[in-house]
Amino acid sequence: MTDHRTNDHGQPIGLPVEGSFPRPFPPNAPMTGRFVRLEQTRSEHAPALYEAFARDDGGANWTYLPGAPLRDLAEAQAWIESCAKSTDPLFQTICRLDGTPVGIASYLRIDQANGVIEVGHIHFSPLLQRSPAATEAMYLMMKRAFDELGYRRYEWKCDALNGPSRRAAERLGFSYEGTFRQAVVTKGRNRDTAWFSVIDSEWPTLRARFEAWLDPSNFDAEGQQIVRLQDL
Repeated sequence: MTDHRTNDHGQPIGLPVEGSFPRPFPPNAPMTGRFVRLEQTRSEHAPALYEAFARDDGGANWTYLPGAPLRDLAEAQAWIESCAKSTDPLFQTICRLDGTPVGIASYLRIDQANGVIEVGHIHFSPLLQRSPAATEAMYLMMKRAFDELGYRRYEWKCDALNGPSRRAAERLGFSYEGTFRQAVVTKGRNRDTAWFSVIDSEWPTLRARFEAWLDPSNFDAEGQQIVRLQDL
């Protein structure tokens, strides 16, 4: 299948794009799965998030994120209130099904005109890391972008030195596209930024893979996965 056509001048040009633009802005409605519920971040999430992030004793989770470990509840409250007021990034609190906040993520660089959206500011507390809930949270955000809102491209960017983030992107089905050298200065140091993406034509296959992995039949009596996501 060709990825272009030829115009009247004999020049290659891109294929027509179907659908209407701009694409919708992400709504405030929650996203609920088997393990987690994502809600637009609110100020009342601050106490539980502060407690959850405090379980990262040495603060290593903050190395590649903006900001620094939260020193007290007042600082956490101010930070979460600023997240709650933001529209781009549009922050989502990742909660257990009982409503307990255990992490945060966001949609950002929301380009409605071109149908492009990024997931970022991903901060999983130790209560969420390396769990089915963490994977499901990323699936739910991707599902909303493609199935509900009709975006064409879903991006993931990270510090090129952040090995865990790069491995997570690849595990979730993102394709590495390259590294922007000396892209930004963060915390007084250079950051080369690695770019990853999923496009809409890839989503149906990835969606089926996520749903097969999240199916109860893929977990044993102790809740351990039987088949890895990357092996599906």
